[in-house]
Amino acid sequence: MTQKKFSILLVEDEENLHDALKLNLELEGYEVTGCYDGATALKIVTQEHFDLIILDVMLPEIDGIAVCETIRLNNQVIPILILSARNSSADRVLGLKKGADDYLTKPFNLEELLLRVDKLIKKSEQLSSKQPLPDVYEFGRNKIDFKALEGFDKDGNKITLSKKEVMLLKLLIENRNEVVTREKILQSVWGYNVYPTTRTIDNFILNFRKYFEADSRNPVYFHSVRSVGYKFTDA
Repeated sequence: MTQKKFSILLVEDEENLHDALKLNLELEGYEVTGCYDGATALKIVTQEHFDLIILDVMLPEIDGIAVCETIRLNNQVIPILILSARNSSADRVLGLKKGADDYLTKPFNLEELLLRVDKLIKKSEQLSSKQPLPDVYEFGRNKIDFKALEGFDKDGNKITLSKKEVMLLKLLIENRNEVVTREKILQSVWGYNVYPTTRTIDNFILNFRKYFEADSRNPVYFHSVRSVGYKFTDA
């Protein structure tokens, strides 16, 4: 059986570095598409599938941080590795906040880059191989019917759910036992047309606790993680 060839989009405007990275990634067995500016990168991303994007920060036309942020509006899954000569903690935090999965400062060790690439692609593969949620999901004595937009509490009482509630429930349950950041919730549930406050998301979580927890003040399933996001735990 032929092993799958993973595809990488390499966005780097420094020609010598671009060519060296492309060659070494191809020697590792990756299929590499290269470009030299942010605008071209955004165009290519809409036309082809990639398993990883390697993105320089200092790019002509549109910088790498803006490219990363734009990609994340439509795709929260593809791993993005940022390369940058800026090595301050503030720059690293900004890159990660805008949606990068990893941040490597220049000059870097080639072996370290290849290890990070391998790790990001493996993690992406694991996430994509997760079993999709069934139409009806049960936890404890509760039940959610995603298609019918309704739930049933531990006593069998029917709860009518809004579309947004179902989208948020699905997102939390798909990532069960992991913290889902507020940024990811904004992107996945609300999009960027509306900016709900933290309180809005908190109110949704409070409603879920009223619906599905035996004691809403001592939640077993729906947790707030201070200053980070929210987590669903299937006990």
